Amino acid sequence: MEDHHSQVILILSDINMPGMSGLELLRNIRQHYEKPPPVVMMITAYGDDENYKQSMELGADDFLTKPLDFSNLKDKLKHLEQ
Repeated sequence: MEDHHSQVILILSDINMPGMSGLELLRNIRQHYEKPPPVVMMITAYGDDENYKQSMELGADDFLTKPLDFSNLKDKLKHLEQ
């Protein structure tokens, strides 16, 4: 039987979302996602240490604050291609 992997390679998730927080989403992705896992970048308007710490402990690959610096995001995405 063939292994079928999702074609999702990158998820940009806000931490504050209705219904499920981005941190809950991140936890679910890291616990249940088939290998290879996608890169997950958390985005928030709150650049506080607690959100950063929780994001990293749950397996975020990066932590970005709003307003987004799109040239910085572009550079980060280029490094994923390498």
